[in-house]
Amino acid sequence: MTSQTADHTDIRATNLAAVLGYLRRQAPCSRAAIASGTGLNKATVTSIVADLLDRRLVRETRQTQHHVGRPATLLVLDGSAYAAIGLEVSARGLTALAYDTAGGQVLRWHRAGPGAGAGPAKTVAAVAALARRAISTVQTSGRRVLGITVGVPGLVNRDGSVVLAAGLGWRDVPLRTDLTAALGRPDIPVTVDNDASLAVLAEHLYGPLAGSENLIHLAGDTGVGAGIIVDGRPLRGHLGYIGEIGHLRVVADGPLCGCGRRGCLEALAGLPAILSRVDGLTDPDPQIQLEHLIRRADDGEAAVTKVLAEAGTHLGHGIAALVNVLNPEYVVLGGAYALLAAHLSSAVTKALHESAIAPQAGACTVVASTFPDTATPLGATARALTSLTTGHLPSPG
Repeated sequence: MTSQTADHTDIRATNLAAVLGYLRRQAPCSRAAIASGTGLNKATVTSIVADLLDRRLVRETRQTQHHVGRPATLLVLDGSAYAAIGLEVSARGLTALAYDTAGGQVLRWHRAGPGAGAGPAKTVAAVAALARRAISTVQTSGRRVLGITVGVPGLVNRDGSVVLAAGLGWRDVPLRTDLTAALGRPDIPVTVDNDASLAVLAEHLYGPLAGSENLIHLAGDTGVGAGIIVDGRPLRGHLGYIGEIGHLRVVADGPLCGCGRRGCLEALAGLPAILSRVDGLTDPDPQIQLEHLIRRADDGEAAVTKVLAEAGTHLGHGIAALVNVLNPEYVVLGGAYALLAAHLSSAVTKALHESAIAPQAGACTVVASTFPDTATPLGATARALTSLTTGHLPSPG
C-alpha cells in the first residue's frame, strides 16, 4: 500500500467513525445534521452514508416534522444484519452476550463452571461450546457474526495468549489460537483481552459514566484487575499488560497468592480470598457462595462484616496506589465488588483517603458499577464491533 493510499484509508476510517458515532448519539438524524455535527462536508457524508446503506448498517426512515411539508428522510442505525459476541471467563462461570450493530441485545446467558481448577483444555472446550451456541442463535436471528471477543482475568499478550491468569491457575495458554481451532470458523475473527480492560470500555461507552475522561474499573471475581481510561483513551501499555493491581504486595509475608508470591492484594481482597475466610460457605459454586455471603452481610452477621471491612481496607490501599499514579475521576467497583459495595465502600473510602497523597484523594469518587454481571462481556461486544469504526466494514449483501 502506498503512503498516499494509506493516508486516504486512515482519513476514510476517521470520517466513518465520526459518522457512526454521531448516528449512535443522535439518530434519527438527517445527512445535513451529520455534516453539521461532525464538521464533514456534505459530499463526504453522502458517500459514507451510501456505503453504510449498501452494507445494511444504516437505514432510512421517514418521520413527520413539526412544520408543514413532506416527511423528512432521516437515518437510523440498522441492527438487522450484524451482531457481535462477547464472552467472559471467570471463577463465577462463563457469560455470553451478543449485541447487534444498533445496540439491541440479541442474547444474554450465564452458565456455572468450569471453575478455577478445571484447567485450560476443559475451559476452552466449554467456551467453544457456548460460543457455538451463541453463533447459532445470532445466525438464526438473520444476523451475521462480526466477531467474538473473550475476556480473561490475567495478562493477555497481543497474540491473544494468556501469559498468566493466577486466579485460574493458567500460564502460557494460547487461548485465541485454541479457541479459533475449536470453533472451526475462520470466517469469524476471535480476540482475547484482559477482562478489566474490556469492563472499563463498557463503563466508558455506556451507562451513567459514559464519556468520563479518567476512569478505572476494578473487579476481583477471579483475580484483582483494573481497566484504565486516561484522557479519554484506554491505557494499553507496551505489551498490553495493564492494570494487574492484584499483585501489588500490601502485606509482607501475607497469604500465598496464585502468582506464587505472598501478601498480594488479590490474596487478601479478591473474591476467592474473601469467600475462603467466611465459615459455612460450603457450596462448590462460587456464585451461590457469593449470594449466601451477601445475605449474611445484609443480615449484619458480625463475622462476615468483619471480613468484608478488612477486605475493603486492603482494597482501599490498593486503589490509593492507582489514584496516586493516575488521578482518576472515578474508580468503579465492578463484578462481585459492585454487589458487595454497601459492605465494602466505607472501608474502601476511609483507606483510600488515608493512603492517597493528594488532598481529598485527588477528587476521586468510588462508585459501584451499574453492570455488575455484564461489564466484561458488554465491553467485549464493543471491542468486536470496533471493526466498524476502523474502516473494516462487512461486505455488502
